[in-house]
Amino acid sequence: MIDLYTWATPNGHKIHLMLEECGLPYAVHAVDIGAGDQFKPEFLAISPNNKIPALVDHDGPDGKPISLFESGAMLLYLAGKSGRFLPKSVRGKYECMQWVMWQMAGFGPMLGQAHHFRNVAPEKIEYAINRFSNETRRLYGVLDKQLGKTGAYLSGKDYTIADMACWPWTRSHVNQGINLDEFPNVKRWYEAIDARPAAKRAVQILADRRKPVMDDKAKAVLFGAQQYEKR
Repeated sequence: MIDLYTWATPNGHKIHLMLEECGLPYAVHAVDIGAGDQFKPEFLAISPNNKIPALVDHDGPDGKPISLFESGAMLLYLAGKSGRFLPKSVRGKYECMQWVMWQMAGFGPMLGQAHHFRNVAPEKIEYAINRFSNETRRLYGVLDKQLGKTGAYLSGKDYTIADMACWPWTRSHVNQGINLDEFPNVKRWYEAIDARPAAKRAVQILADRRKPVMDDKAKAVLFGAQQYEKR
C-alpha cells in the first residue's frame, strides 16, 4: 500500500494522475498547505523540503518501506514499480525523462511564477508580470512545437509520465495569460488527456477541500515569513 500525502495542486495532481492510471493501491492523506500542515514534524520527516506531494510505499524495492518527495522522482519510481508509462528502450526512456526534467526545471516553476504575479501577489509588479508571462508563453511554444513533431504525446506516440508531469500545469492556462487556441498542438494534447477517465478522477482528489479563493491567512502561510523559518 502507498500512503500519499498531497493537496489539490498541479504537483499533487501529477501523482494523483499516475496512481489512477497505473492502478497501484494507495491512500490519500490531505496536507492542507494553506493551513500550514506542510510544516508539521510528521510531514517534514518524509518531505524535508516541506512541499507536497510525498509518499511512503510500505512495500519498497527491498521489501522495506521507502519514502519519497519531489514529484518527478515519484513519477519515475511509480513507473518503475508498475512497469507502465515509461518506455522500455534505453533511447525511449531517456527521451521521456528529458521532458520530465524540463517540466521540473522550467515549465512548472515558470508557470507558477506567472500565475503568482498575475493573480496572487499583493502588488502588481509590471517587470515580474512581463518576465514570467513572456517566459511562460515561450515554454508553451516549446511544448507546442514538440507535440507537433510527435503528433501525439510529448515523447512519442505513447502517453507517458512526461505528459502526466506537464498536463496538470496547463489546466490553469487562463490564469497564466495563455489562450490555447494560439497553441493548437497543445490544445489537442490537453483535450486528449482531459478526456481520460483517470484524469477526470485525478483532478477531483481533494478538490472539494481546496478553497476557490485564497484567503489572507493562507497567503501568509504560503508566501509569508513562516515558510522561511528554520526547522
